[in-house]
Amino acid sequence: MSKTIMLIHGAWLNARSWEGFKARYEARGYTVIAPSWPLNDRSPAELRASPNPALSTVGINEIINHYDRLIRALPEPPILIGHSFGGTVTQHLLDRGLGAAGVVIDPAPTSGVLVGWQTIKSTFPVFFSWGSWRRVMTMSRRFFSTRFAQTVPPAQLDAMYDGYIVPTAGKVYWDGLVSAAGKIRWDNPDRAPLLLIGGGIDLIAQAKMTKAMFEKQKQAPSHTELQIYPNRSHWTCIQPGWEEVADFALDWAAKNARGPKVLPPRSLAALGIGRS
Repeated sequence: MSKTIMLIHGAWLNARSWEGFKARYEARGYTVIAPSWPLNDRSPAELRASPNPALSTVGINEIINHYDRLIRALPEPPILIGHSFGGTVTQHLLDRGLGAAGVVIDPAPTSGVLVGWQTIKSTFPVFFSWGSWRRVMTMSRRFFSTRFAQTVPPAQLDAMYDGYIVPTAGKVYWDGLVSAAGKIRWDNPDRAPLLLIGGGIDLIAQAKMTKAMFEKQKQAPSHTELQIYPNRSHWTCIQPGWEEVADFALDWAAKNARGPKVLPPRSLAALGIGRS
């Protein structure tokens, strides 16, 4: 059984969003790696104050390949746990045959899966902002309080926003719209076991979309399971009660993880590096 876990965050967050999961899993004896996306490896306050202009060029393929390289450098295939857009990245990594098991929490839209109205509405601040495909975007505090983390008590909103929210590249949204990473092979026989977790009051990644992904992913021969928490929002990995989600995710992955396999290093060309 793998004793290594890789945590993959979503848009508007960085590695700090995993601090609770990371400490909890390390206390159980796991080696936990929680890398930030490229150019997002500073504190949220620093990133908001002075985001790297090159962040605007970071899209889904750069992010997937970033984690691909890190995974292949590990001594054993890790358990992959991704949240939101990180859940989409996780599914692409699993489709490449990576990971001992995968858990996706509140996964963002994935090519081939019907998107609900609330999820569409949550993309408006990016898609209705001119030039967002080549800009570094900032989440408004209003959007955070009403859609991203609507369960946070008003007295805690500023502290939560200041402590965790970072700028993100509008390009990742546009890449998702045009399926820049390509389609996932739903019936892939080499895909590791997968658990999909959704939140019943999630306005970013609606539970019905997570259920639709499950219907697609269960075409694969490996074990695939769905868990919906009725009263949890998109903020579920930090929202009170996150410990239950964290424990269920790891217990499931540990129980269902496949044995170790040797992964050859991918060429730079295969990872899309060095292309003009």
